[in-house]
Amino acid sequence: MPFTTMGLSDPLLRGVLASGYTTPTEIQFQAIPVVLSGRDLIGCAQTGTGKTAAFVLPILHRICGPDSPKKRVIRSLILTPTRELAVQIEQSIRNYGQFVSVRTLAIYGGVDIHKQLHALRRGVDIVVATPGRLMDHMRRNTVEFSSVEVFVLDEADRMFDMGFIHDVRKIIAALPQQRQTLLFSATIPPEVQQLAAGMQRDPMRIQIGQQHNPIETITQHVHAVMRQQKMDLLVHMLQNRPMFSVLVFSRTKHGADKISHKLEQAGIDAVAIHSDRSQAQRQRALDDFKQGKYQVMVATDIVARGIDVRGISHVINFDVPLFAQDYVHRIGRTGRASATGDAITFVAPDEQDQLRRIERFIGCKLRLENYEGFTCAPFAATLSRSEAQSRAQRQVARARKAAKRPHLIRRRSLASAR
Repeated sequence: MPFTTMGLSDPLLRGVLASGYTTPTEIQFQAIPVVLSGRDLIGCAQTGTGKTAAFVLPILHRICGPDSPKKRVIRSLILTPTRELAVQIEQSIRNYGQFVSVRTLAIYGGVDIHKQLHALRRGVDIVVATPGRLMDHMRRNTVEFSSVEVFVLDEADRMFDMGFIHDVRKIIAALPQQRQTLLFSATIPPEVQQLAAGMQRDPMRIQIGQQHNPIETITQHVHAVMRQQKMDLLVHMLQNRPMFSVLVFSRTKHGADKISHKLEQAGIDAVAIHSDRSQAQRQRALDDFKQGKYQVMVATDIVARGIDVRGISHVINFDVPLFAQDYVHRIGRTGRASATGDAITFVAPDEQDQLRRIERFIGCKLRLENYEGFTCAPFAATLSRSEAQSRAQRQVARARKAAKRPHLIRRRSLASAR
């Protein structure tokens, strides 16, 4: 079904088509009609499936309708955990709404608050905000929520992970009781369900795919390697394999800077992005990476959620993430919007427990592989067991398949007898 059949206004459809989209993703196909109807919604889908457009498009349709007030007031509030995601959502609103009259503002920390104050005084229709900076404005009495019609809580599970939930609850308490509330998240753990129960009325729930399983377009590789060999293996891969747009994840900011520096020394264009960089530096690095000025962007988990960079061919976990959820969100940076991608994880002997937690979380066994030229002796027994298990699993699969088709086996036997 194309976007043209979903009931969106003609100027909005022009913006969608001008942005290069003609057919909605599954979450958009299911969510947009629900949001247009005015009903509350819980949308659960993996990263890279198009959740942003699923709420931005119907919000724009509503705000730019014939009943829009002449005075610009905040009619929609979108709350998101990171400044990068706030910037991305604001840009999506500008892209989709380029042929309609709408004014949007991203409110986040790390930049001059006075520019935000000036924009608020001029009047805006949609505010996209991070919790901390929005709380600053609330304390200054510089935001007015009485006209908010639609509230969106994006990446709800990440709000808990990052410790923002207390601010989120205060913000929700300041909103009008009569509103439409949309909650989007990659996972719906019990704490998110409890939050939704307290702020929504009879929400429709939409779930696309399995909560924990990485999207099917991503091929996962796990390489056993000694910690001191990881840097050499990374350089070797980048220099000897077709890897054109690569996102490397480091556990620490110092590690990200070190990896980026080592790659530059090896003649590989790389840039690091983490929370010690200013907002301007981070945005410039992200823009340059999107434009192909750097082959590699080295990042901490600050960009593991919500950042949409088209065409990332590989995600490499230089360090195994401490939390299993972060693994899913990291590798979700590739294989987006039905594209294919590869996720590679370097596992040192002391990271095996983290790997097991990831396997339990995603419900999938990740087979350890030795990379030629980078043997890892401490993993030898584990690798042998893994290979034996894989052979046994293949034999069981063949036996089950044969059991379902006994007539074929009998025919082959008769043919052999003849």
